[in-house]
Amino acid sequence: MRGNLIAALDIGTTKTCAVIGDLSPDLQRRPALKVLGVGQSRTSGMRREVVTHIEETTESVRKAIKEAELMAGVTVDRVYTGIAGEHIQASPSVGVVAVGGEEVVAQDVSRVHEVARAVALPPDRELLHAIPQEYKVDHQGGIKDPLGMAGTRLEAEVYLVTSASASTTNIRKAVSRAGYRIQELVLEPLASSRAVLTEDEKEVGVAMVEIGGGSTDLAVFYEGKIRHVAILPFGGLTVTNDLVKGLSVPFAEAQKAKEQHGAAFAQMVDPQETVELPGPGPGQRRHVARELVAHIVEQRLDEMFGLVQEELEGADLLDKLGAGIVLTGGTTALPGTVELAQQVFAAPVRVGSPGEGLTGLADSLAFPRFATVAGLALYGADRFRETGEGASTLTSGLVTKIVAWLKEFF
Repeated sequence: MRGNLIAALDIGTTKTCAVIGDLSPDLQRRPALKVLGVGQSRTSGMRREVVTHIEETTESVRKAIKEAELMAGVTVDRVYTGIAGEHIQASPSVGVVAVGGEEVVAQDVSRVHEVARAVALPPDRELLHAIPQEYKVDHQGGIKDPLGMAGTRLEAEVYLVTSASASTTNIRKAVSRAGYRIQELVLEPLASSRAVLTEDEKEVGVAMVEIGGGSTDLAVFYEGKIRHVAILPFGGLTVTNDLVKGLSVPFAEAQKAKEQHGAAFAQMVDPQETVELPGPGPGQRRHVARELVAHIVEQRLDEMFGLVQEELEGADLLDKLGAGIVLTGGTTALPGTVELAQQVFAAPVRVGSPGEGLTGLADSLAFPRFATVAGLALYGADRFRETGEGASTLTSGLVTKIVAWLKEFF
């Protein structure tokens, strides 16, 4: 038998990623997760993080997890799965209860959480997370753990995250049809933050900006608590579409030009350098200045960062970011992204890549584009440490082959 297998699944707009890790039972405190396998597939059937075609999404999920299982030499039966999209909503909620005895016990904390979560939701909404923010005992605030404190009144502030029921149902259907079950749906900005932010950054104030294919996720932390979440409807595909129009090339050529020759800061590009692109006729080629490609990319990213800044200003959080901005997601691989962000936000900016808390094949995930799936795996490891639940414990070898065969035909 393996130890405790944690599997994570990120169904993005452009790619689907899966990670399988082994959580040894003897690791102390915040456990390290040994990465055993990583799988990727091109996503079909998703648009802006929302399922638009069940069967195509199912096939993307199946391919990514099978690749991870093959690399790891094991099979899994459940996955921690990310969810995002413009349908996500978040807001704080407060619960108050009377303390049953002379001091606060676990039952009191459970009751106050239940009261704070008891918010009437429309039939088309579903509660994803109720994240404890802070507690007050007899009006004394700033308490992170009230257990054992003397008092008669316990108050809890939680951060409620909800999603559209239809979106969660479709994700569950796609994963189920691929032969797996969802252990927990996890908000993607929350997962990515787990992978790329430090506790010190969350304490002094930090904004994580993850630029994915179809959307940009924003998560803001201050005084160790999550303060704001937003899913903005633009991402790397927005930049690619601008290149399609600006360079008059097909989408695939625009994507290639962005990845091979793109830059987010036009000043960094040699004005004499040229890029070869398809010409107007079949088999024809033409040369354009690389500076033009960079200029198109810079204009769109500058606008996107400006909209993120407006979101931060609207939430009154821009002046609370002592640790500045942490960029992650695949688009941040473009040269000059940090320099452009520093110019827009006038704050410290760094690129966040997964790494801390991961061992084994961790190098395979040490890129910003894997922030979400790595964070989902670490989230699963944290949950197992807290509850002892959520892990797959399937054997390798013969049983692996039998289970894989059954999934193939059923």
